[in-house]
Amino acid sequence: MNILNKQTKIRLSLPPLEKFADDVLRELQLKPENLSIAFVSNPVSAHLNKTYRKIAKATDVLSFPAEADARLNRHRFLGDIAIAPAVASSYAKKNGRTLQSEICILILHGILHLLGYDHETDRGQMNRIERNLRRKFGLES
Repeated sequence: MNILNKQTKIRLSLPPLEKFADDVLRELQLKPENLSIAFVSNPVSAHLNKTYRKIAKATDVLSFPAEADARLNRHRFLGDIAIAPAVASSYAKKNGRTLQSEICILILHGILHLLGYDHETDRGQMNRIERNLRRKFGLES
């Protein structure tokens, strides 16, 4: 797995985040090389969100799947995840979580999107899977 920190506003400790992502991938029977994660600034997040979702503001996490439904072939590259730590920090405070926990939740959420799950259209399937995995990994709800 490739994790890049392309922002400087929020200090991050990458090794525990890499371990968490590896653990999630292992649980989902995926290989670490199947994924790339970039921590980006709010302006970069806003640009990506506007370009790909037509929403002109920064967001916490964006997923860019390499193929339409990666659940069919888990041995190929899944795609990229972009996380904006500054946005995640504000959500962490709002939700009473640590930044570390919030970012782990976003990594998990992003991976599920790369696998083709979509909480906006799947009648709760992604939310159920995410809740179960959050419990398994000891993340606050």
